[in-house]
Amino acid sequence: MYGCCSPECQHHSLKGYVRDGKLVKIEAGEVNECGICPRGIARVEMVNSDARLTMPLKATGPKGSGQFEEISWDEAFDLMEQHINDAVESDGSQSIAYTVGSGNFSNLSTNAWRAFFSWIGDGCTMLSDNTCCAGIDAGMTPMLGKRAQATRDQFVHSNYVIFWGNNPAITLGGYFERFEEVVANGGTLCTIDPYYSESAEKSQEWLQIYPSSDLALGLHMLNTIITENLYDQDYLIAHTTAPCIIDQTGNNLLLGDSNNSTSYQVYDRRTGQLVAHDAQDIDPALSLKGTQYENQYQTVFDVIAEKAAEVDDATLETECGISAEDAKRVARDYAHAEHAMIIQNMGGYQRTEFGAWATAVGIYLALFTGNIGHVGDGVYDAGGINNIQTAGSPFQTNPNVTQKGSLHRVHFGEQIESDDPYKINMMLIACQNFAAQMPNTNMVKRGLEKIPFVVTVDMFMTATAQYSDLVLPVAAVFEKEDVTASSRSNIISLSEAGLEPPGQAKSDFEIVKELSKRMGFGDIFSDTPAHYIENVLRPYNISYDRLKGEKAIDMRDPNWLAFKDGNFPTASGKAELFVTRWENQGFPPIPEYRRAEESILNADKYPLAAVQRKTYRTIHTTFSQLETLQKMFDDRPPAIINTEDAQDRGIANGDIVTVFNDRGEHVCRAKVNDRVKKGVIVLENGWQDGVGIDGTSSSNVTNNAFPTLGTIHTCNSTLVDVRKGE
Repeated sequence: MYGCCSPECQHHSLKGYVRDGKLVKIEAGEVNECGICPRGIARVEMVNSDARLTMPLKATGPKGSGQFEEISWDEAFDLMEQHINDAVESDGSQSIAYTVGSGNFSNLSTNAWRAFFSWIGDGCTMLSDNTCCAGIDAGMTPMLGKRAQATRDQFVHSNYVIFWGNNPAITLGGYFERFEEVVANGGTLCTIDPYYSESAEKSQEWLQIYPSSDLALGLHMLNTIITENLYDQDYLIAHTTAPCIIDQTGNNLLLGDSNNSTSYQVYDRRTGQLVAHDAQDIDPALSLKGTQYENQYQTVFDVIAEKAAEVDDATLETECGISAEDAKRVARDYAHAEHAMIIQNMGGYQRTEFGAWATAVGIYLALFTGNIGHVGDGVYDAGGINNIQTAGSPFQTNPNVTQKGSLHRVHFGEQIESDDPYKINMMLIACQNFAAQMPNTNMVKRGLEKIPFVVTVDMFMTATAQYSDLVLPVAAVFEKEDVTASSRSNIISLSEAGLEPPGQAKSDFEIVKELSKRMGFGDIFSDTPAHYIENVLRPYNISYDRLKGEKAIDMRDPNWLAFKDGNFPTASGKAELFVTRWENQGFPPIPEYRRAEESILNADKYPLAAVQRKTYRTIHTTFSQLETLQKMFDDRPPAIINTEDAQDRGIANGDIVTVFNDRGEHVCRAKVNDRVKKGVIVLENGWQDGVGIDGTSSSNVTNNAFPTLGTIHTCNSTLVDVRKGE
């Protein structure tokens, strides 16, 4: 039978083998973009785990106590129906909150819950913000018009690849051999990271900068490219708003027609006049210097050049902790490369206070050098079949409901405690381990404690389940029929229901189907999974029967290129380097260097800068309950500490240590070495919090600063200290 490994990763099609009703082996399905990893193979242990939840559980003690009793599904549905009705009656449907996360990208599972809550009252409250790639959302989307753009088929054609603040050897492991082909072909890999990661080991360049200083590095590199005339003037003029003129307020682009929001003006060197940027037979100037307008206006290019020049060599060396010559060498090599890429996805540097601007400057670098829209170049890589066509909606949502508001994930606890924007009486959490992954975990837990009725839907007892009033057991892959057609892969994969779930576990769809009957809109979910899978497939002109026969279908277009030939899906058709959306959020429309509040250069009470890294053992906390993966790596969370920092605190390799700040504590095992920069400590993402064989979550200490540009997750702008012992 076939299934899809669908957490936030590469979404491989899996082939499972069953003997006597039990899953005994997994290997890669015939249709995949790359090989599967140990986590996919570990689905055997996950499906068969004795730790699986098998019955609904009702809390019998305080939240966090782990005290539960088994109840029937009828009792569980009665409780949910009662609390939904009570919440709506007392404070309206907006007092019901829900969140679905990246634990399962399958199209029926998460969308069933989204559709369900649209039919409650006049709409429920959802949790907003992308805590993974919010920097890309805020930086890339307004500039280029679209975020998720697959470049991985172009990796092997590149001559120079920068891994910026990420570790593709882990997060893009299935594709990493393509990067190794870059080196085999004579190209260069460059890693920017305070830690000597697995990707850095494979790289020919490594810039070991301080956490949260990526914005300074990017601006310094841009300044090198501008001052040394390494930029592609023709590309900037033809495909970006670099030559467009900023009005005298400095807050908007100058328009020729106030009724046309993209009637941007440029200076035509042929006529000496201001004309529309898209007029025919013109020769736009990148700069107004030396023209009759230089004391009246500036171009976008002029302002970007000024902002980049503010990060001079001395500033770069102070803020980043590396030599200016190293930064200049990387900038020159990137600019001179025939085909160059910047890989930003899963980048920890996005999760810093000014991570949105840092990602935006990375996109500036690609645009200024013309390294986008051609074979072997590009920025970011998380696209998939969405490049061809967005999947269909499996379920009908309520067309009469307008979202009334939302809660910010990164400030969830604070908003719940202050009843802002309103009181929350009930919350459902599915496909997500909220209490172990959100920043400032103790604040999140206080929020969950305050909400009168919290429901978690999961396969295992997680940190989030511990803080719930009702826990519902959910089916695993191979136990439910579903489809995965997402932005993470070019493969549409069927998941077949070839196994019986343990005990009385149900799929998300089955839970929603039964609950919707009780709430009076059961007809919305009354059909079979096959019917709803057909809805997902319809935009691709693929039938359910075809997918049932082929199991997985490769949707790649061999001629497809992200932003081919400089065509961008923006209102102007050009890359928008001046972003008014940022201005609307209270930030300048062109990035400028600002130091994060919790920067190592501001360290006082807590002198170490903490960053989180992803590992082979989990995807977030998915797979964290599996003993085999635990034994392959670590028996408890590690903390990687520089040798000098460890000696200063009397810490030896292997010691149990506690990382701490005012937000909380994280107990770890010390790994002392020189792979991490002095003054920096590396923590691991993906550990549970006081559940089972795990230790504690690093999110106990992470920063959740708010508001930030794009409401990004600032976990890597975190200051801590560490002491020996628990």
